[in-house]
Amino acid sequence: MKRKRSSEPTRDKSVKKQQEPFPLTDVNESDSENEPEDDNANGEDEVTRREKEQERGEDSDDSLLYDSEDSENDRNLMTIGDVPLEWYEDYDHFGYDLEGNPVTKPKQRNEIDEFISMNETPGSWKQVFNEKTGKNVFLSQRDLNLIKQLRSSKLPKNYSFAENFVELDHLTDTVHPLGNYTEPKRRFIPSKHEMKRIQEIRKAIRYGWIKIDDKDKAKKAQEKKQQFYDIWADTSNVPPPPNHIIPAPKVKLPGHNESYNPPAEYLLDEAEKKSWELMDPSNRPFNFLPTKYPSMRLVPAYPRFLRERFERCLDLYLCKRVRPKRPKVSVESLIPKLPNPQELRPFPTTERIRYLGHEGRVRSITVDPIGQYLVSASDDQTIRLWEIETGRCINQWKLPGVVHRVAFNPNTSLCLFAAIIDKSLYLIDPGIGNEEQNENTDQLFAYEEEAVLSEKLRSFLVWREPSLEESDEGIKAIIEWNWKESDLRHIAWHHKGDYIATTATRAQSLAVVIHQLSKRQSHNPFKKAKGIVQLAKFHPTKPYFFVATQRLVRMYNLAKQSMTKKLEPGIKWISSMDIHPKGNKLAFSCCLYQHDNLIYIR
Repeated sequence: MKRKRSSEPTRDKSVKKQQEPFPLTDVNESDSENEPEDDNANGEDEVTRREKEQERGEDSDDSLLYDSEDSENDRNLMTIGDVPLEWYEDYDHFGYDLEGNPVTKPKQRNEIDEFISMNETPGSWKQVFNEKTGKNVFLSQRDLNLIKQLRSSKLPKNYSFAENFVELDHLTDTVHPLGNYTEPKRRFIPSKHEMKRIQEIRKAIRYGWIKIDDKDKAKKAQEKKQQFYDIWADTSNVPPPPNHIIPAPKVKLPGHNESYNPPAEYLLDEAEKKSWELMDPSNRPFNFLPTKYPSMRLVPAYPRFLRERFERCLDLYLCKRVRPKRPKVSVESLIPKLPNPQELRPFPTTERIRYLGHEGRVRSITVDPIGQYLVSASDDQTIRLWEIETGRCINQWKLPGVVHRVAFNPNTSLCLFAAIIDKSLYLIDPGIGNEEQNENTDQLFAYEEEAVLSEKLRSFLVWREPSLEESDEGIKAIIEWNWKESDLRHIAWHHKGDYIATTATRAQSLAVVIHQLSKRQSHNPFKKAKGIVQLAKFHPTKPYFFVATQRLVRMYNLAKQSMTKKLEPGIKWISSMDIHPKGNKLAFSCCLYQHDNLIYIR
């Protein structure tokens, strides 16, 4: 028994179907006649009445009036656009109305409630749930007919594919073009790439790199044509190309004796074959035996083919393909030009003073910072103090070993010099200073605590207090090296006079040691040895430290504790080095190096 359906509820304005631009066919009219009719008291619902009026071209008066229900639905329209509704699953609303207020979700019913409502509501099989409004919408008979046609793959009646086709050739009255996009900015601005290219071409024309003459154009066109070369031509008299590349020698053309059917005069008899086999391969007139075959297809493969090709490639590989350019050097340019003796004046011509007293070879001398006194060291185990102007020996020190090096303290407020005696460093007060210098010197050695040394240096050197006899002679401190192979050769003072650096060439990583006199400390600045150290120097004004090996000089920044520069003077063995008082030049054993702007001066 079929149940009767009541009238459908009024649909929201947001989900109403617009009138289709084409009429629907009557393919489903028979289906609609078989369906049960709705038992409506008024005969038709409001929706069906309005659709029939629109089909007849009539407008009801009610559609022209203000519809309060539709305006209320317009307020509930969401404005989220194409945002997926899954984003609002965890919220109690699913969009916003035109005024910006959130549209609350309708109360969700379970399957039991839906089943009951389907049985109670007439025409429930026409209901469609609208996710954006959260309400059920009833489909009209026109919507149902359209759905049935789509499911049966049928087209509406009187539908034409070419109805909406627009011919672009006949758009003569158009106001806007087909592509109404904005022109890009780069079309109104000069191209930088083209400007650079034009500047390059203009520069090439100015300097003559590009010539626009008609003769050059004709010449270039002629060069572009295909050229044919005679590969068998004699190239012995051809001048070499400008890049001095020697072409590979060509292989000789094959003669009659290399033919598969040579004439009889080119064939060898038995005696000639034996003499050819006994000859050395380098002296043979040809490296094959001429043989006669009745046809070319009977000629066997050449057994020495790969061998000869390999020798050919080897000769080409080992041959010099480029002529060496010999520099044109004259003998006069190799001889250095001697300066004019008149330009070197004034230079010493006569002996003025002779300092006599040493019985052995004098190894080192040093002058005090003021320039009034001179200290000399000799193999006779003595150090002598001289007055420069008069040549008089003021003082003499007898020491227990050969004195290798002496150096005055550069600080004028101190009166002190250092001396290397075998494996010890002596710090001696010559006793020529004033009261202020003597007081500053005594205060420098007034540190009574023990010397501060690292674990590595404790077994290497020792600070020793001088004895009473040594202190009477002016010896302030003694630093002794305990290593057997240590050979102290060089000392260098810091310009403040508190630090002194010693160099032992055979000590490897302990070759350079810096000592602080005021605190009796010794420090090894390098953990690894980079070559055999020859000597070290302090910069006279800046915190730089120079270490010279046999062929390199490394400059270190003491403030940053890093290497600043590496100088390569090009000497096989650096034996001595000194720094200009201004600190802008380095003097080696046979050259001069200006390290500020890296100018090497011979």
